[in-house]
Amino acid sequence: MLYRLNKIPSAWRELERVQQQMNRIMSDPWMNRFETPTTFPPMNVYSNKDGIMVTAEVPGLSAEDIEISVVGETLTISGSRNPVTVGDEFSYHRQERTSGEFTRTVELPHTVDPEKVDARMSNGILNIFMPRVEADKPRKITVKTA
Repeated sequence: MLYRLNKIPSAWRELERVQQQMNRIMSDPWMNRFETPTTFPPMNVYSNKDGIMVTAEVPGLSAEDIEISVVGETLTISGSRNPVTVGDEFSYHRQERTSGEFTRTVELPHTVDPEKVDARMSNGILNIFMPRVEADKPRKITVKTA
C-alpha cells in the first residue's frame, strides 16, 4: 500500500509536465493557422420588441473593407483584413491577429426589414441596427367579454 502512495506524486508530476508541454505547443504562432475564419469578427447580438442591434469588433478596417447583407433572418458580415507589415528587421515572436478574407453569419432572433438596416462604424466597432418587420412585432390583443 505504501508503495502505491509513493507513485501518486510522480504521476502528478508527469501530468504537470505534459500540461506544460501542451501550453508551450499551443502558444506557438504556427498554431494560429488552425483557427477558423468564423471567429472574426467577434460580436454581440441584442434584441428588443423594435429590432436587433449587433456590435462587432473590426479593428484596423474601414467601411470599404466590410460588406453586410441581411436575407430573411440571417445576417452576414464579410470582408478582408490586410496583414500588418513591420519591415524585414523584425520577425514574429507571437502572432494572434489574423489577416485575409473573413465571413461571419449569424441567425437573427426574428425577421428584420433589410431596407431599413443602419450600419455605422466608429473606433473599430461596427454597430448595426436592424428594425423588426411590423408584421412580426408582438401585438397586444384586447380580450373582449361576452
